[in-house]
Amino acid sequence: MTVLAAIKPASGLGIDRARLIEANINPVTGLATDYLNHFNEAIMMLELAMQMPECIDDFCAWQPLSYCEHFAASRFKERDLAIAAYGQSDPALRRRLDELADAMNAILLATAAVVQRAEPDTLATLGEKALGRLRPLVAHAGAVIHGAESAAAEANEVDANQAAVDALFEH
Repeated sequence: MTVLAAIKPASGLGIDRARLIEANINPVTGLATDYLNHFNEAIMMLELAMQMPECIDDFCAWQPLSYCEHFAASRFKERDLAIAAYGQSDPALRRRLDELADAMNAILLATAAVVQRAEPDTLATLGEKALGRLRPLVAHAGAVIHGAESAAAEANEVDANQAAVDALFEH
């Protein structure tokens, strides 16, 4: 029996809302923040390497994983549910999350390539630059997972439309 066959359908994703909530999967988007742990782990290793250069190899050993690869390899109790919900989530949300993951992967891999050859006195500067780019991307990915990115975009569009209407009446 597949994971999806074992769960009751609910609105949106076709997966029981209570089960998603219990599994710490957003019931609206079908995405789980546990995926961000993969990137947070790399960030923590980079921070550690900046303080202790002998840990650079640990940071450089980190490898990118897609959302499904992360859950397939994880000890996340509801990993099959997370993968199934991802597959049923809005393709635009999946695409946006994947784009953000690709950007984080590129930064992390480029940073790993550079820090292996870096002089110890430049390691902190290189690490801080990477962290300065990574942290907002992780936050943005969190917003996508929680459905806040689309809500913020809609709010901005409403504000822009209202400003345009207001401007018409000012003149």
